[in-house]
Amino acid sequence: MKLFGLIAVIIVGALLLSATGDFPDFGDPQSPASASPLSTHYIEGSVYETKVPNLVTAVLADYRGFDTMFETVVIFVAGIGIIAVLRAFGTPAAELPEGGGEEGDDDLIIRTTCNLVFPVIQVFALYVVAHGHHSPGGGFQGGVMLGASYILLALSCGLPAAKRRLGERQTIVLAAIGVIVFAGWGVACVLFGGNFLDYAALDPIIPGDVQMARSHSMLGVEIGVAFTVTAIMFVIYANLSTRGRLRDGL
Repeated sequence: MKLFGLIAVIIVGALLLSATGDFPDFGDPQSPASASPLSTHYIEGSVYETKVPNLVTAVLADYRGFDTMFETVVIFVAGIGIIAVLRAFGTPAAELPEGGGEEGDDDLIIRTTCNLVFPVIQVFALYVVAHGHHSPGGGFQGGVMLGASYILLALSCGLPAAKRRLGERQTIVLAAIGVIVFAGWGVACVLFGGNFLDYAALDPIIPGDVQMARSHSMLGVEIGVAFTVTAIMFVIYANLSTRGRLRDGL
């Protein structure tokens, strides 16, 4: 089986490497992506149309909002799929003790360090989410950081400690809320006479002009993305590390 896997990796890797010869040169202004008038419009007009200096966020959360929304849905479905395949429902081992449990040796240094680092990670993650449309970051990056903070807590203090902060039911609800926030923002645009995810339609209810309505709306949908990514990150770790039992993990 290992030999078969090695052969498959070599074949696929060779095919991928052979395709690099068809790529345009780095920075080639005549490449299909650079020569497209759409790319030029994004680069030259995004700041004026959205008041968002981060071009990546402007494209992902506004111009290409449909794609990003369904990327969030894919993350949600991936988490649900892992639960459906791995979660050991209906067995005594599947239930997690409410207080204490497999806390390990309860090392004072590890526990203290984690308690000090945990809030710092979360505050910085919230900063990354909130400033994602003005500086590098956004809902995906901040959500990964938030999810990683709970994983750190599970690794250092035990899964029950992390579950007391973010329980299994809470993760599913949080992930669903994230998708609903993103899709709901698009529905709100339709209710105010615009197209789905056409944030300019929300100008009557969002302070500022049309451009600021688009800017603030990007922050709103990024928060929804962060909810889903945070929850699914922890769901994936908890189920893969414990084979779906949610106890006796790494």
